Amino acid sequence: MSAVRLNPLDTAWLFTESRATPNHVGGLLQFRLPEDAPKDYLRQLMAEFRSHRNFIAPWNRRLKYPFTRNPLPAWVEDEDIDLEYHVRHAALPWPGGERELGELIGLLQSTPIDLSRPPWECTIIEGLAGKRFALFIKIHHSLIDGVSGMMLLQRAMSFDREESLKLAPFWAQRGRPKSQPPKAGPAPTVANVMASAIGGLRAQVRTIPQLIGAFTQFLKRVGDDGTGLVIPFDTPSSLLNGRVREKRRFATQQFPLARLRALAEAGECTINDIVLTVCGGALRRYLLERDSLPDKPLTAGIPVSVRPKDDEDAGNAISFILATLGTDLVDPRLRLRSVRSSVQHGKEHLRQLPRRAMHQYTMLLMAPTILTLLTGIGGRTRPMFNVTISNVPGPDRPLYFRGAELVAIYPVSIVTQGQALNITCESYAGMMNFGFTACHTTVPSMQKIAVYTADALEELEQAFLRRKPRQARARSPRKKKPAPRRA
Repeated sequence: MSAVRLNPLDTAWLFTESRATPNHVGGLLQFRLPEDAPKDYLRQLMAEFRSHRNFIAPWNRRLKYPFTRNPLPAWVEDEDIDLEYHVRHAALPWPGGERELGELIGLLQSTPIDLSRPPWECTIIEGLAGKRFALFIKIHHSLIDGVSGMMLLQRAMSFDREESLKLAPFWAQRGRPKSQPPKAGPAPTVANVMASAIGGLRAQVRTIPQLIGAFTQFLKRVGDDGTGLVIPFDTPSSLLNGRVREKRRFATQQFPLARLRALAEAGECTINDIVLTVCGGALRRYLLERDSLPDKPLTAGIPVSVRPKDDEDAGNAISFILATLGTDLVDPRLRLRSVRSSVQHGKEHLRQLPRRAMHQYTMLLMAPTILTLLTGIGGRTRPMFNVTISNVPGPDRPLYFRGAELVAIYPVSIVTQGQALNITCESYAGMMNFGFTACHTTVPSMQKIAVYTADALEELEQAFLRRKPRQARARSPRKKKPAPRRA
């Protein structure tokens, strides 16, 4: 059985895992039942899922742990996968709404994955109002990153309703033989591992001048007015950056992409700049209500995919940029200006790196955070940044699965010690879907942040488009309370 060694970043997701901080990412996919769906549609789906025993990578990979002949963790192909473990069934008391669904997802996200098996789980959820059902799929981050994970899930769906009836589940591939293991490398002996490590070090040595230049640019390009390059750890401690416990909260929000696009055109920025500014406005209000808004602006760590186009391989291919959220600014126009400028500086800084140095740069950038998690001091020291906010591009047309229309995709992500809130967005079929994942204890009433993003978006529209406040706001997991007077 051939083995594929994990790279250092993927291995870090394993070594920093604990009961309170499981390192798996997930996707909540909501579907509308077909008009002609039989009453036992979901029961049939469950039975059909468990009948598909043809697995492709990465869904058939499990971990081979170190301290044997191979001193590094590796992926090996599992020949005996128990689908009764990997495919589950859950039901909400009908009619289940967004709040009830969010509570269930929070519970499922709180439970670590069994790393002695291929590290993924799929839960079919029924009982949703409006003739809907959902799939919640979670995967360990050491196996795959969010971008490639969503690409693999979308491959099991179709833009054509009829064609979708013929497709196999996401772990199977209709018409293909059983997946072949990745190309075998040298035998996993200590001698070969050392030889590979020496070769890797030689390659890294050639990138040292670029890495030194990259990190010295941090100090040269920091803006005195808060609009320049944001540097690691130059951020305030906040309510969002304490210790976390096991239980998770999850909430959703959804906006038409047309609203975000109109604002981006008016503000001469990107849709991602609008997303960050909206999140900054929501976090400002949330922290103000708790008398815990820092004087310095909060900063965001923004994962950036560096995966080549059409590459759906397993593993992680991401780097990071840092940006301000402008939470110290009352005026939403000034907040957007600050966000836009810092993001532009961050992207320009990343583009200056040669591709061969990108992985080493990311590891050096994240090393302090990884060390705080390994040593147990995460959440007790100043954070590298305050919150992770990522934006995953999705398809712009409706997808179908077993004849059911996919109506929304909500990413569910990781929180760690010192990073108690994660906001991940995915665009799909003309909508931007926000998934808010947080520690239940550290971030109380987290659902309010999801609600306040709608108010922050309206503030931007009033500032740039001169629109009146909407009577009917975007859907959220809770009823909204009157907004307090702003500072």
